[in-house]
Amino acid sequence: MDWLGGWFGTADFGLGRLVLQRGVAAIFVIAFVSGALQFPALLGEHGLLPVPRYLARVVRLPGPTLFRWRYSDRLLRAVAWTGAVLGLSVVAGLPQRGPAWVPLLVFAAMWLLYMSIVNVGQVFYGFGWEILLLEAGFVTAFLGSDQTTTPAITLFALRWLVFRLEFGAGLIKMRGDPAWRDLTALYYHHETQPMPNPLSWWFHHLPKPLHKAEVLGNHVAQLVVPFFLFAPQPVATVAAVVIIATQCWLVLSGNFAWLNAITIILAFSAVSTPALAVFPAGAAGAGTAEGVLGMPAWFAVVVLAMGVLMLALSWWPLRNLFSRNQVMNGSFNRWRLANAYGAFGSITRERYEVVVEGTAGDPETGPWLEYGFRGKPGDPGRMPRQFAPYHLRLDWLMWFLALGSPGLNWFVPFLNKLLDADPATLKLLRRDPFGGERPAWVRARVFSCRFTTWRQRRETGDWWVREPLGDFVPPISRSG
Repeated sequence: MDWLGGWFGTADFGLGRLVLQRGVAAIFVIAFVSGALQFPALLGEHGLLPVPRYLARVVRLPGPTLFRWRYSDRLLRAVAWTGAVLGLSVVAGLPQRGPAWVPLLVFAAMWLLYMSIVNVGQVFYGFGWEILLLEAGFVTAFLGSDQTTTPAITLFALRWLVFRLEFGAGLIKMRGDPAWRDLTALYYHHETQPMPNPLSWWFHHLPKPLHKAEVLGNHVAQLVVPFFLFAPQPVATVAAVVIIATQCWLVLSGNFAWLNAITIILAFSAVSTPALAVFPAGAAGAGTAEGVLGMPAWFAVVVLAMGVLMLALSWWPLRNLFSRNQVMNGSFNRWRLANAYGAFGSITRERYEVVVEGTAGDPETGPWLEYGFRGKPGDPGRMPRQFAPYHLRLDWLMWFLALGSPGLNWFVPFLNKLLDADPATLKLLRRDPFGGERPAWVRARVFSCRFTTWRQRRETGDWWVREPLGDFVPPISRSG
């Protein structure tokens, strides 16, 4: 029924749909691969926080999961690799060639499979971008296929998601740390963020007036620009481009898993192909609209039902945005839909690192050798690496641990795994100083950590200056 396409769809978002479907699917692939490679060591049958033990003691899970009745590492890997294959099929454009129900079912499967992982992931999956991916995956399922026009309701639901993501992050900053209000937050952020990247040192040493200009620009991008996502074209496209540019700046300066990448992708929900003509580089491709396509009546009804559902669920995050006790990165229902988002409501002024060491000798005399992590700062002479959009879960938890967040329930088991030279745990690390052999003792110490100055960098070649502050966990052995 072609008339339904006119009421429910738009022919101006062919590029947007292509980026949204393939981009969100690509993030799913990264998330599933991360789960297949890291989950067993962190949360598996013999992990740091074993899922079977968690399932045995928890009364009510945070949401539905395929592992409610049975968990095994083999089943986890099957779920993860199945999800990755489904994601790759969308990246290749295969489901989009069929009727609208094909990509709908593929995205629904990825959503359910990844939700199964997140809902037993405990603290290792307690990040805002996990529920962001789930909500994005659910809504993206209703974008149709190459045989249908792009549903306008779905595009507006995705813009509403971007609005909550950006505006929520802006509000949590303004309500939180005064450093955001006096524009000094970036005096510290690049140095103290969870996982600096190769350019973070350079960003940290930019002139302070430029740091203030960055913060001011961030406030405009998060507190003003999101409203224009719902404006007529080409204004909505311009707003989306501003958000995309801001997120690209964040990609250059830090490692935030797939948070920035998926925000860039979701912003394409407001990018109209004809409106790209307002940009010099976009004029050439401005004529690549979908053309006139129809929409099956059943699919229009399904999309409308999704829109009504998201509208009803949006009461809770909308109320949260204007609450004095604004929740950051939280779900209001078990299906991880219409969530609250936000990031960095407070800024750490000083950086602390927990350094893990082992010795094959006496704990009093050592020598103590340091375990190397993949992403978190360690060796002062090692340049920070780029890992995003891949998510190093252990490294992120080590940052929270150094801030004083509770974590001994997983950290002490981690130390015991090092004492046993557990191969799965050692694969999470960059360097095992004992070459797979068991140390006699391990310990954890706290260091203050800051970027070197320009002069120190020239003289020593180091990126960091570290100073020991004391023991975090005193030496322990297998017999102790």
